Amino acid sequence: MNKVGKVSFFRSIHFKFTVIYILLIIIAMQIIGVYFVGKLESSLRENFEDSVNQRVKLLSYSIEQEIVKDRKEEDPTLEEDINAVLSDVATGDDKLEVRVIDTDSRVRGISDPNKFDMIGKRTPDGMIKRSLLLGQVEETVMIDNGERIQKSSTPIFRSPQNQDIIGAIYVEASMEEIFSQMRVINGILASGTAISLGITGILGILLARTITRPLSDMRRQAIELAKGNFSRKVRVYGHDEIGQLAHTFNHLTDELEEAHSQTEDERKKLSSVIAHMTNGVIATDRNGHVILINDPALQKLNVSRETALQMPITHLLAIEDEFSFNHLIKEQDSLILDISTQDRPYILRVNFSVIQKKKDRVEGLIAVIHDITEQELIDEERREFVANVSHELRTPLTTMRSYLEALAEGAWKDEQIAPQFLNVTQTETERMIRLVNDLLQLSKLDSKDYRFNRDWINFTAFFNRIIDRFEMTKEQHITFNRLLPDESLYVEIDTDKITQVLDNIISNALKYSPEGGEITFRVEIQDKYLVISVRDQGVGIPKDSVDKIFDRFYRVDKARSRKLGGTGLGLAIAKEMINAHDGDIWAKSTDGMGTTIFFTLPYEEDQEDDWT
Repeated sequence: MNKVGKVSFFRSIHFKFTVIYILLIIIAMQIIGVYFVGKLESSLRENFEDSVNQRVKLLSYSIEQEIVKDRKEEDPTLEEDINAVLSDVATGDDKLEVRVIDTDSRVRGISDPNKFDMIGKRTPDGMIKRSLLLGQVEETVMIDNGERIQKSSTPIFRSPQNQDIIGAIYVEASMEEIFSQMRVINGILASGTAISLGITGILGILLARTITRPLSDMRRQAIELAKGNFSRKVRVYGHDEIGQLAHTFNHLTDELEEAHSQTEDERKKLSSVIAHMTNGVIATDRNGHVILINDPALQKLNVSRETALQMPITHLLAIEDEFSFNHLIKEQDSLILDISTQDRPYILRVNFSVIQKKKDRVEGLIAVIHDITEQELIDEERREFVANVSHELRTPLTTMRSYLEALAEGAWKDEQIAPQFLNVTQTETERMIRLVNDLLQLSKLDSKDYRFNRDWINFTAFFNRIIDRFEMTKEQHITFNRLLPDESLYVEIDTDKITQVLDNIISNALKYSPEGGEITFRVEIQDKYLVISVRDQGVGIPKDSVDKIFDRFYRVDKARSRKLGGTGLGLAIAKEMINAHDGDIWAKSTDGMGTTIFFTLPYEEDQEDDWT
């Protein structure tokens, strides 16, 4: 997941909301200002024009009276009367200049005393001429030395009934007072707008905080949720839509916590099951790369977790030359992996299961690894055991059938041959009986319910008695050498079973000892065991066969063993009996120089005092 950093102020909703709010206020103020200023300017200009027109009308009436008045010689001149009328205009506060023009376009009067020199002169102004000619009011606005001036020319009629033009009134009125007022008003409006914007900005920030503060709190909550912290809650600031959103967010947090807790529990259960499985488990992604592997799988495949993760499963199982990942997805049967070494056999069975989230879409593969080495060895031993038993039974049965057929065909009448044939048949029958008895003995030893009848006995005396029995019945000229301790050594054993063990070992020593040889019997105490050994001076056992002589039906020299009547089960039975006594049995031999059979029995010197 990408790390979410802190949002800068200029990228935040807080800033954007405030800017938008201020822009809206600016636009509103501008619209209001433009409308207000436009209307105010229009109103001021209309008032100004009305005021000027009213004064022009009064002047027009007064001047018309002066022009049409009958004058006497002693009366003032027309110019003096007109200037007297215009003097009232000159004394006013308004910046107003009035000129009276006759029909010849000559100036008859002027309100500005500084321009009396213009009286009597013609004016070239075309606006005045048009007004005198057309009898219409002419108006215009111009800028003179940066000052706005309204100029107008109004015709003077003789009377309302008589529309003869007798002159014109030319007026120049300064409009700077209007625009000065407008500048003051615009300044006031700008100041008001600035103050409004300042107040609006503060209010916008405060208002934006009421919206962005809950959102920022929810953002922090989302970050904490991503970290797995479900204890934090969003503060509810109100009962509006944002408050409802905060309530919903807190409810979502509770639901996520519950779902996460359930998922975590299920994950822990699954992890615990996978971790404690004796079978190896491997999971892959959709591309066949390992994403999960438990400890038993690592041990079985002899790899480290760092090496196995993200490795293709075909490479991990060393089957990339035979199978691709797509083949494994379609594989219905289990695969047998033989990774045996020279030191030990090791056989694995791998079963595959496809992970599918959607129909026809493979999300990965689950491989379960079983160690079937022991099962395969057992199956191999079983097959070998059946083959050996079949062979051991077939040989005497075949011999017996041959001799019985010969007897049936008339050999029984021959007094010399018949007894020999019957003797061979009897020998083979006894051999089969011994074989069956040994098999029954092994079957009992394999049974978990088989019990031993143990007693505390003096092993030194017990061993001497067995040696004495063989020494009295031996036929070869073989010397018995006893290296036994003089003191009593008490052990808890089943005397019948240990007798059978010693009988098998000593019988083998006698069978394979040469004429005039020596058999050495020894008992030693090592740690908490008695170590019993029987050594002969026979032909010995090849090195590669020493560890196999305790296997069932194994013979080093099969021809000689059968000739001597052996079944190949004596040492196997001895091994089972010694193991049942919590001891061990093994052999040491040099080919051509004899063999020594060792076995141990538990011995506790402290308990010996109870029996002496």
